[in-house]
Amino acid sequence: PTMDDSHPIPNELTGLSKKSEKELKVQIPESNSSGFSFQKLWAFTGPGFLMSIAYLDPGNIESDLQSGTTARYKLLWVLMSATILGLVMQRLSARLGVVTGLHLADMCYRQYRRVPRLFVWLMMEVAIIGSDMQEVIGTSIAIYLLSNKMIPLWVGVLITVIDTLSFLMLDKYGLRKLELVFGFFIVVMSISFGYEFAVVKPEIKEMFQGLVTPWCSDCKHSALLQAIGIVGAIIMPHNLYLHSGLVKSREVDRTKKDKLREANFYFFIESCVALFVSFVINVCVVSVFAHGLYDKTNKDVVN
Repeated sequence: PTMDDSHPIPNELTGLSKKSEKELKVQIPESNSSGFSFQKLWAFTGPGFLMSIAYLDPGNIESDLQSGTTARYKLLWVLMSATILGLVMQRLSARLGVVTGLHLADMCYRQYRRVPRLFVWLMMEVAIIGSDMQEVIGTSIAIYLLSNKMIPLWVGVLITVIDTLSFLMLDKYGLRKLELVFGFFIVVMSISFGYEFAVVKPEIKEMFQGLVTPWCSDCKHSALLQAIGIVGAIIMPHNLYLHSGLVKSREVDRTKKDKLREANFYFFIESCVALFVSFVINVCVVSVFAHGLYDKTNKDVVN
């Protein structure tokens, strides 16, 4: 469907979420060779890792530990399948932003009539609220536990809200700075959970069986519900809007097909690497809790 002719359609320069025209974009270095360039890959690196944070938020970590404690390694194939499906959707989202120069919200504004637009908007608001609720509550619970109950839950919620707004303020210093900050967080998470994995030493054979066996034998009803929770925690609709907007931060000449092809190629590689890193971290979390807490009571854990 197309919009009514009477409804104004924004062009690229006057899009709904267009920032100042003076906004600096990351310049892509020119290369004489037609082969792969790590310099160009570095220039395109950033949006994918910023997007991958949604695969490592408190809701995902909570889903990972619940998966490990309820079904051990048997739901790892669900985690892998959901991550692959997420990569496909993020790939399409990034291509949309690169080729059109508009993000997904702008395209919905262009293509849909008023009622479908309002419906999509309401659904995205519900998705964001649902995601924020579990992330804010999950972070406040983590602060409560890490502080040995010294910081109450309501204070943890306030701290979470304040640090979220603080990180958003980094955007005024340039998206590249924000990408580096969250890239650092991903490195810290990789080291932390990788160390836990090395110390706990889960059963590698059973872990790989859980990855390649698309079945959950002898699973309880709670494990099946957790499988649905894994998919819901990994695939977030509003993340598609984010990724389609983030790729616009690179200076790409959309009048040349080879430049578009190049941008899509490097963005896809970056997304693959970013989601692979997030997948490995999630697997480490599931495996650690599967090894230490599966089929154990609180008394067993304390002892």
